[in-house]
Amino acid sequence: MIDRSAAARAIVDFLRALGKEPVGELEGTGERVADAWADDLLEGESIDAAAVLREGSLGARETGMGIVVVRDLAVTTVCPHHLLPAIGTAIVAYQPGARVAGIGTLARVVDVVARRLTLQEEIGATVVDLLVRELEAKGALCQLSLTHTCLVSRGERKTGAIVETMALSGSFATSEGRALALAALGR
Repeated sequence: MIDRSAAARAIVDFLRALGKEPVGELEGTGERVADAWADDLLEGESIDAAAVLREGSLGARETGMGIVVVRDLAVTTVCPHHLLPAIGTAIVAYQPGARVAGIGTLARVVDVVARRLTLQEEIGATVVDLLVRELEAKGALCQLSLTHTCLVSRGERKTGAIVETMALSGSFATSEGRALALAALGR
């Protein structure tokens, strides 16, 4: 359960600990930050991604369906190590099994999973596991290409760095299936 008042007070305390009084432009920052985290950055914590996928899918009409690929899905997540955002895109590909998901549903599932305090690698792994488990997809892939602001704005300061991860599940995790999935991605 989110305690917005406690979160806002913690942000004010944080600012003061850094020598910044919450006056002028910083007045109300505690509440704005608490709302941003509760309503947006961590909205996926309170949403059942499996239910989203089940509700946004229907039975497959035929068994010989090819591969579905959705590219350039905007992704925003927060790194649990530094509490800084990572921003980029996702590609989701799957070979339908018993059920097929709507395109918007696939995009929503990626958002729900990404809007949690989780590692980039876990986002992809969770998405492909959901596709195989909930849709009975024969194979699933989730590739994420994200710029981590913790790598850009602090420490190493690598402004052009993009972190790419790829999770594969089901038949796509075999060497033959991986080749099929990568061919579908144009690689």
